[in-house]
Amino acid sequence: MQIQGGTVTVWVVILAVIAVIALLYVLSAWRKYRRAEFIRTYRWPAALLDHLEKRRPGLARKDSALVAQGLRQFFVAYLMSGRRYVSMPSQVADDLWHEFILYTREYERFCSQAFGTFLHHSPATVLTRERRSSNEGLRRVWWHCCKYESIDPVNPSRLPLLFALDGKLKIPGGFVYHPNCDALRRGGGYGGQCGADFASSSVDGSTSGFGDSGSSSDGGSSDGGGDGGGDGGGGCGGGD
Repeated sequence: MQIQGGTVTVWVVILAVIAVIALLYVLSAWRKYRRAEFIRTYRWPAALLDHLEKRRPGLARKDSALVAQGLRQFFVAYLMSGRRYVSMPSQVADDLWHEFILYTREYERFCSQAFGTFLHHSPATVLTRERRSSNEGLRRVWWHCCKYESIDPVNPSRLPLLFALDGKLKIPGGFVYHPNCDALRRGGGYGGQCGADFASSSVDGSTSGFGDSGSSSDGGSSDGGGDGGGDGGGGCGGGD
């Protein structure tokens, strides 16, 4: 009986530990869902889109609203990645992010509710052999944006919104992507950026960031560092 009693006690402890782990997982998933909903439904500061349209005079209101949706997608990707380092793939979404950061108090409150930590700015960039850290951040964003729109990130048939913005809106100096460049390259080359390259190690010998989990979503933050770089505690500075 003593052995049986000891066995029962061990199983009770094991089941209690499993129950606690399951509860923590459910709470973490619920918290992440609530934060993602906050990002998707967040009301931008008044006149924020006006500032973007002044910065990019060719944009109509429907265009700036589309950019705002792309920026939301970037923020959701950061959240779903477990708040790992991310890189911005769009020049025009980066412009809106800059303008948002200038609303200092609103941006700080947004970050607190959306992520539980401050998200520092990182400059818009593309895959390049010399900057493996920013490449990792781009691959991470590509993966989560594709998953957000039910796109196969390895063999994409189309681009997620965030990666399509600059080309769609014909942004001067923007980053133009194509889903898969194999056929275009066989036909004589393609000067833009290729979505399928995010799943390939041919750029820098690595696929770091591609498809990694977001299990640390409510643990510590890891939004800085690397040669993609944040720009310090105040983002872009400025006031509201």
